[in-house]
Amino acid sequence: MRKGAAAEVLSGWSHRHVIDLAAFSLADYTTVLELAQRFRAMPVAGARRLPALQGRLMTSLFFEPSTRTRSSFELAARRLSADVQSFSPSSSSLSKGESLLDTARTYVAMGTNVLVVRHRCAGVPHTLARDLDRCGERVAVLNAGDGLHSHPSQGLLDLFTLARHFAPEHPSPAALRGRRVVIVGDVLHSRVARSNLWALTACGASVVLCGPPTLLPAGFASFVDAPPPGQLQDPVAERGTITIHRSLEEALPGADAVMTLRLQKERMHQHLLTSLDSYHRHYGLNHQRLALCGRPVPVLHPGPVNRGVELAGELLDDPRHNLVEEQVRNGIPIRMALLYLLAAGEGLKAA
Repeated sequence: MRKGAAAEVLSGWSHRHVIDLAAFSLADYTTVLELAQRFRAMPVAGARRLPALQGRLMTSLFFEPSTRTRSSFELAARRLSADVQSFSPSSSSLSKGESLLDTARTYVAMGTNVLVVRHRCAGVPHTLARDLDRCGERVAVLNAGDGLHSHPSQGLLDLFTLARHFAPEHPSPAALRGRRVVIVGDVLHSRVARSNLWALTACGASVVLCGPPTLLPAGFASFVDAPPPGQLQDPVAERGTITIHRSLEEALPGADAVMTLRLQKERMHQHLLTSLDSYHRHYGLNHQRLALCGRPVPVLHPGPVNRGVELAGELLDDPRHNLVEEQVRNGIPIRMALLYLLAAGEGLKAA
């Protein structure tokens, strides 16, 4: 990317860290999607990698297992010519009593520009970013998923996938305005659902949540009604709506897209389901149920998929509807965009 074009992209970007999409304005979403579209269109394989982050260092601090997110971030960094180092909790000094902050500062002392943090406890990336700022460290923190709280890069790649589906040539927030997007399943335990609620409503989509009361409390209908803690006002002037239905037969008619969520069994601390078979009978998506939308619609899932539970196997294998692999592909340019926005600015100032 030309230096002038890079400076133009970065001029409107105000985020030191990316912790939660609740802090994103419509302009922020536009910037990320436009940049991701540029990166997706560029040849970046082999020797034709982009030199945009040459000399920068990304460190992934993952305290939870991950296939897609970790691999995607590391591949995105390498495609921008950044150096990458990975952290393993089991072989780190945390086992000797070192604090997470001191571990992070160790990596900062090695020259890290971006810390990509994934943790089972909500709030850890935010606390780490705050403490590093207080210490005067010049490093960006990018939340790769924290507890039940947020997964901003997944919310952005889902938004990008839908925007590309509805407007392939010019994917932007406007492509979602007025769209009816149904999200089905375990909303209670899903940080992905929470990020999607902020992103989709910011773009003017009407979000329909569907699931049993044990996995979808009624309070989610007002999820975006008030600014989250720490924000004086909502950065989005007018959001789309959120409604709740308890049956797919009520939720699906008129839908423009459907997203099913993985049952987060590892995060369930109570017996919230009668059985997986019962869940699939009532909330599993298949071709017959998808036909209730009234027209062909895309199906998304953040993965990994419990085949035959959230999605019927034949629907998951149907390229006419399935955008799951497209989500995985789009994760790379979205994460390239985020890394670029957080790490490129300092180099431009120094140049």
